[in-house]
Amino acid sequence: MTISFTDPKTLDHAALEEGTTFAPRFDAHGLLSVVTIEDGTKDILMVAHMNAETLSLTLETGIAHYWSRSRKAIWKKGETSGELQEVVELRTDCDQDCMVMVVRQTGRGAACHTGRKSCFYRRVTTDQGETRLEDTGLPRLFNPKDVYGG
Repeated sequence: MTISFTDPKTLDHAALEEGTTFAPRFDAHGLLSVVTIEDGTKDILMVAHMNAETLSLTLETGIAHYWSRSRKAIWKKGETSGELQEVVELRTDCDQDCMVMVVRQTGRGAACHTGRKSCFYRRVTTDQGETRLEDTGLPRLFNPKDVYGG
């Protein structure tokens, strides 16, 4: 079963922003940005993209599916690593062009392919006009070479 979505062009402004019809507004590449956060802690785990097919798969299965822009393929989060994301809640913003997904991160609790809980393990710092990245100390929960090879 594939879930179909209402074309947002068929809705007026009020219906799109205040109504109950889910009409995701995919960009020119057919994608929506999705911020994924952990249930309970509300930590930001990652930002990824969905197309209509991966959004449908996510809603049908309750497991996060994304569109990999680099591989140009469907990406079932955790299919290789065992770090599946069970969907708790999916929200859309006011004009339905991006989403926030609340998940239960399974496995060892790592959402990032680097083996960390979150993809946001570095902060940007500026010192005397020089900008750098500084590690926040978020530990690896698995060794990516052991999981993905290489």
